[in-house]
Amino acid sequence: MEIKVEKGRPEKFPCELLLLFSFESPEQLEGPIRDVDLEWRGFISTLIKQGDFKGELFECRLFYTQEALPAKRVLLTGLGKKGEFDLERWRGAASKAGQYLRNSGMKQFIFPIKKLDGHPEEDLTESFVTGLLLGIYQFNEFKTLERDKIKEIGEGILLAKNDEDIQSITQGLKTGKVISEAVYMARDLVNGPSNQVTPTVLAEKARQIATNHGMEIQVFEVSQAEAMGMGAFTAVAKGSQEPGKFIVLEYNKGKGWGPIALVGKGITFDSGGISIKPSENMERMKDDMSGAAAVLATMQAAARLGFPFHLVGIMPATENLPSGKAYKPGDILKTLSGQTVEVISTDAEGRLILSDALTYSLRYQPKAIIDLATLTGACVVALGDYVIGLLGNDESLLKRIEAASSKTGEKVWRLPLWDEYFDYLKSDVADFRNVGTRAAGAIIGGIFLSKFVEKIPWVHLDMAGPASIEKERPYIPRGGTGAGVRLLIQLLRDWNR
Repeated sequence: MEIKVEKGRPEKFPCELLLLFSFESPEQLEGPIRDVDLEWRGFISTLIKQGDFKGELFECRLFYTQEALPAKRVLLTGLGKKGEFDLERWRGAASKAGQYLRNSGMKQFIFPIKKLDGHPEEDLTESFVTGLLLGIYQFNEFKTLERDKIKEIGEGILLAKNDEDIQSITQGLKTGKVISEAVYMARDLVNGPSNQVTPTVLAEKARQIATNHGMEIQVFEVSQAEAMGMGAFTAVAKGSQEPGKFIVLEYNKGKGWGPIALVGKGITFDSGGISIKPSENMERMKDDMSGAAAVLATMQAAARLGFPFHLVGIMPATENLPSGKAYKPGDILKTLSGQTVEVISTDAEGRLILSDALTYSLRYQPKAIIDLATLTGACVVALGDYVIGLLGNDESLLKRIEAASSKTGEKVWRLPLWDEYFDYLKSDVADFRNVGTRAAGAIIGGIFLSKFVEKIPWVHLDMAGPASIEKERPYIPRGGTGAGVRLLIQLLRDWNR
């Protein structure tokens, strides 16, 4: 969909559909909806008084103007109670309006942007565009039948009242589009089948981003990783005939300030290896590269938004499959750090490939390390499908993540990393094991990773729940969600504020 900014008044602007929002009654109409109501001789006020439109959160009602306005139709969308309004609800309302428009077959709409409930035009525009675009996302790449029935909105026009507003709205539109396009990319990668989204394809995507945005890139083959001493990554990768790739993408606009390392788990399909998973729902294991997808998307957005940072994106990518060359329970692996790990379960492969990736990130002497991974089913048991598990060794960095979470609506929740948990990983034959007991599974995964970051400020985001969902939410359709992308972008935006 093309979105552009024009100057005009909504009550005077000819269009197929005029989109308006209103708080739940008995709030007074204000801003553009009041101006339209006056031009429409109180029609909207009458609807509200009669109860035909209540303004309840996400309520959508379509009305024909019968030539009383230059707009042929008006879609009213509810914002709920005014005292509960925030940008997260705004994104959700924009999403629901967009879905209604698309499903109704509307090809074009206009929407007047004006300061609302204390939020400036630029912030409202960014959140509106983000909610709208993320809400109408569809993954149709592999559908061949009835493609003519796929509905899409063609054009949106954001109306500004004056030249000053045009500047603010245009900036908000640009930021919202960049963020949405990054999330789209992550969603497409997660939704793509594992026979199409392979480690090689992830590497090609990284190369494309590097070429488009002047980044440095290195892609190590499994043989090169083995020669470097990445015994954990190599062990997992050798089980598949699909060649693994260790991807390092570097964006350097840091002006001398040390890098932030973003590390994403890139298991493009996880069968569990020799410790094979149950067949039920195994098809969803194509989403085990959601961390790598989030890192790729964040690197692209950082470049497009011109962030003044030195970022290093590290993505160990491989399948985890059983074969004659697959690693086995009982094997002892020597990691890049020199530490040894006794394999108890080959279905705890994510922490193995991340151990070498985290160790590799230390070569850049990072100021902070953030890893993202669909690491443990235990985190889903603990926190559900909509919350990212948050663990780390640095209070300041943890608080930065929590602040970004509150702004984006991507929920995180802290879990402890107390030393006592390491007792679960003690091994008789190696430095430690790759899994403990069933107790505290998400925390044990974090404790394992903590052994590879030394004293660097580090945060681990276990996104096993929200990376892919079965029940849609206001601006998050079923399937791959692009979890973590907006969280990281907001973290970086706020870093120097």
